[in-house]
Amino acid sequence: MTYDEIIKTLHSLANPETVSFKERKFGVKSVNTLGIYQKDLNEIIKETIPEKKLAIQLFESGIYEGRVLCAKLFPPKELTEDLMEQWVKTFENWEICDTFSMKLFARSDFALSKIKEWINREPEFEKRAGFTTMAAYCMADKKAPNYIYEEFLSDIKSHSGDNRLYVKKAVNWALRSVGKRNIDLNKMAISTAKQILELPDKSAKWIAKDAIKELESDSVNILDYPRSIYRPTKKGA
Repeated sequence: MTYDEIIKTLHSLANPETVSFKERKFGVKSVNTLGIYQKDLNEIIKETIPEKKLAIQLFESGIYEGRVLCAKLFPPKELTEDLMEQWVKTFENWEICDTFSMKLFARSDFALSKIKEWINREPEFEKRAGFTTMAAYCMADKKAPNYIYEEFLSDIKSHSGDNRLYVKKAVNWALRSVGKRNIDLNKMAISTAKQILELPDKSAKWIAKDAIKELESDSVNILDYPRSIYRPTKKGA
């Protein structure tokens, strides 16, 4: 689909009732939104070739759903720090923050440096972007060594006292994601969670209890990355 075709399709899918529902049910508040669900945006994605120029045009349309599409259509390896900084400052809710973090930022060459910067930012959704990118990076780079995630655990503990809803949820998400990357990180994440549990902040206690509940569960899905260590190829296989 071309830019004009996408914009026309977005307007045809507009639903004011969905705008109200998403705000009321999910806390998704945004300016210039048409009220379109992710599943409908994904149908547009299926008919569109990911391309940098088109993605930027969609972001610059100012339409909320156009910006969500930008995150899904922009080639991660073509991302620049300038664009990341420009976009992160526009985030107004968790949905668009998480879409950019998971689909684009965590897959870029600047993921680790931006995580370190953004988790120390004061604006709520810039800080959330740091931790949601951190959470997504646990799957985005399947070959990254454990020491990177050990550093994440230190940062998670340091920021577990932030009581803002969308920050503490992202910190919790990052902790659980590190703990599901492999069996060794699972043990380290549980240990970190138990240390966080001893902190006085209500947010820290919630983050820790929720993470421990999942990471110690019999049904927790622990992965095996990097597979060169946790799933070595058998000789002759």
